[in-house]
Amino acid sequence: MRSSATSDRYWFAGRRVVAVGLGKSGAAAARLLARLGADVSVSEKRSRAQVASWLKELPAGVPVETGGHASLSKPWDLAVTSPGVPAAVWRPLAERGVPVWGEMELGFRILTLAGRWPMRTVAVTGTNGKTTTTALLAEMFKAADFTTVAAGNIGTPLCAAADRITSETALALEVSSYQLETAGAFRSAAGAVLNVTPDHLARHGDMENYARAKFRLFQNGGAALLNAGDAWDRRLAGTVRGPVYWFGLRPGRSARAGRPCHGEIFWDGRRIVSDIPGAEGSWEAPSHLPGDHNLENALAAVGLARLCGVPSQAVARALAEFRGVEHRIEFVREFRGVRYYNDSKGTNVDSTLVALKAFPRGGVRLILGGQDKGAPYTPLGPLVRRRVRSAYLIGEAAAKIRKDLNGAAPFVASKTLEAALRQAAGAAVPGEVVLLSPACASFDQFQNYEHRGRVFKDLVNSL
Repeated sequence: MRSSATSDRYWFAGRRVVAVGLGKSGAAAARLLARLGADVSVSEKRSRAQVASWLKELPAGVPVETGGHASLSKPWDLAVTSPGVPAAVWRPLAERGVPVWGEMELGFRILTLAGRWPMRTVAVTGTNGKTTTTALLAEMFKAADFTTVAAGNIGTPLCAAADRITSETALALEVSSYQLETAGAFRSAAGAVLNVTPDHLARHGDMENYARAKFRLFQNGGAALLNAGDAWDRRLAGTVRGPVYWFGLRPGRSARAGRPCHGEIFWDGRRIVSDIPGAEGSWEAPSHLPGDHNLENALAAVGLARLCGVPSQAVARALAEFRGVEHRIEFVREFRGVRYYNDSKGTNVDSTLVALKAFPRGGVRLILGGQDKGAPYTPLGPLVRRRVRSAYLIGEAAAKIRKDLNGAAPFVASKTLEAALRQAAGAAVPGEVVLLSPACASFDQFQNYEHRGRVFKDLVNSL
């Protein structure tokens, strides 16, 4: 039998592998494959100029096709796709019998072949709250003195973190529906579906497909922590192969009569309480995470941490010290009595609803827009009427937002983020809030939501 130290290299050496999509995930996959001796190439739809920064991240000598995917017709032993690449691009490869793995699946298989996939691996998915929950979970692991890696959709591709991961690592993974589309052998010890609300419908087609993509997280087993208040979690709980646990803002299994339940973690009105066998306890709510949505995120993080053996005291310490994550209702600056918040991670309608609920009635100057994701904006209407003084529309989705919201607030056609901020700052008066919470993807004008958020913060700090 080959040793675990060489088995990953042995399998990939000399294999003809194409990395489909050149971005953060594609570059990480290509680098790792090249180190393992694969004959790797890259295929990217965008022009060479558009991916110039990512070309610098590739090892010397890796062939790169830009401006289309003609090279995908060649005979390949394996295709590794980035999450953002539509299935229509890689599906013909699968139909020809070429194995198609996502970047996360590749990282999982390499680490498994090497005997380094951690037993303490936790995956977090859902429409909203993934990043906050994953980051808080990682802080709980660190508070327990576990060697900790946070990776996946949180910002560091699994392949980029692979060299830092051993079988003893506590691995906190944020996982998207795009990553789960191409998950085959992937498995975590425990996982959570935080919620399922309309998002990515242009990609998945309908809510049923979208929800089932999320629940692929449990197709190979593992403990499942589900939201008792979420309709899709309740509906699909029966598809989970491993033990099912619940979290929610109200206690009581009676609301879930007939559904599997091995224990729950809930808010009793004063404290977070767990009755999960072997993981019982109670904790103060996180003081620096306002809002019911963040309380749900904390419930999920506590439940996952306790299922993975994090001591109660470490959980309490992390809850007390955690300050939130960048780009998620992030306070940037107060200038001339106006507070500025960066919620660039608010890439769908439900996220923007959550952000608006955190601010007072009638005091918000809201920046909306970007790349449309297929869901209607009409659910924003009632809250925009109550909370928003004026809205500044940017990007491709501006006309659709104006039509869907139909006079819910005065609208300004700003087109660009720079113009929107200048106009909002000029109109805002002391005591008001300027909030970037776009309800849209960022790819029409930015590399990703992080890029959009950083640009916003730079503009705010330059006022």
